Amino acid sequence: MTASVHTTESLLFHVLLQLIVIIAAARIGNAVFRAIGQPGAVGEIVAGLLLGPSLFGHLFPELATGLFGTKPDPAISILSQIGLVLLMFQIGCGFAFERLDEPRVRRIALAVALPSVVVPFGLGVGIGWLSAGVMAPAIDPLTYSLFCGVALAITAVPILGRILVEHRMERTEIGVIAIAAATFNDVVGWLLLAFVSAYATAHLTGASIAVQLGGLVLFMVALRFALAPAVDRLLARMPLVESALPPNLLAAILCLIFALALCTYALGIFAIFGGFAAGLLFHRHHAVAAAWQKQVGQFVLTFFLPIFFTFTGLRTNLLGLTFADLPWLLLIMAAAILGKIVPVALAARSAGLETRPALTLGALMNTRALMELIVLNVGYELGFLPQSIFTMLVVMAVTTTLMTGPLLRLLLAPAHHVKRLRADA
Repeated sequence: MTASVHTTESLLFHVLLQLIVIIAAARIGNAVFRAIGQPGAVGEIVAGLLLGPSLFGHLFPELATGLFGTKPDPAISILSQIGLVLLMFQIGCGFAFERLDEPRVRRIALAVALPSVVVPFGLGVGIGWLSAGVMAPAIDPLTYSLFCGVALAITAVPILGRILVEHRMERTEIGVIAIAAATFNDVVGWLLLAFVSAYATAHLTGASIAVQLGGLVLFMVALRFALAPAVDRLLARMPLVESALPPNLLAAILCLIFALALCTYALGIFAIFGGFAAGLLFHRHHAVAAAWQKQVGQFVLTFFLPIFFTFTGLRTNLLGLTFADLPWLLLIMAAAILGKIVPVALAARSAGLETRPALTLGALMNTRALMELIVLNVGYELGFLPQSIFTMLVVMAVTTTLMTGPLLRLLLAPAHHVKRLRADA
């Protein structure tokens, strides 16, 4: 008994020490990046990467091993996954489908949304197929290529929203078009990831794939026709109290999130999708979403999210890339950047936007960050993204997000095109 208590206390001490370092590093990274005009969340991502073998582990290998071990601690791994489930619930809650009320906004957003997914997805699949024999010889080439396609196709709505607020564009026509198109982009991206994950884990047999995809369709039907009305009844019976979630309602929401996470895990598409699905059930209830953000959301962003960034950083070794990897990295970067900006700008021009607003929209849609890291970790967990490609795609995710701010400052210099919505007139 004494030995067991001692082991538990030792583990607790080790995890608490890790958490202190992780949370402190994230806050420092957040403050530094905000000071240089970048989103604070990007600083937290970079801080997580620097805690891994890319810097801390390279400069102080014994200290890094003593703190984080040779691989992520199971406790940290579990905390990062719980945090992702809760974060995906927040993302689902925040999906503002009603932004398409303005006819011109709806027309341009829909014209932009499809090429913003299809073109980079196709380029990613092409790069995957081209590089499979060299970079991933032991991995099924089709599955590997599909993961590469999803990785290039994604756009990060949460980070994009923060960038728009920081540039005072959240209520401009371009800002609303970008959020609407990115929302469609992310919905399609998550569906693609769900289907690719289901395909990848079905042992490549027709019957098992059919069962898995059939289960996913039934899950979506149940969300729409059973759980959505049930959530409406739940909120009618347990209303907010002074704009806050009462304990019983908060407990019910948490149980629903984790129950749906179990369902998606059973379907073979990762528990995080259950959190996202639960969030979609509440996205029409804005007061509930706002109360969650106030009571729980900040804790998720401050405590859980840095753990996920560090979890990713411990898997990413920038110094592990070789000179032979450089052409592939450059090809991935070019395909990711041009595959988003060019088709989005061309589609926006054809839909009626002028050149600068169209390029601005392309630059905004090129933001990836957090969403990309989630996709990459799913592929890595399943064993369909090798270490080198995982690292290259992490570099791409951070770079495409970092370049958004400078591109916006360049493109927004003549601010004549920043048109306010009629709702603000």
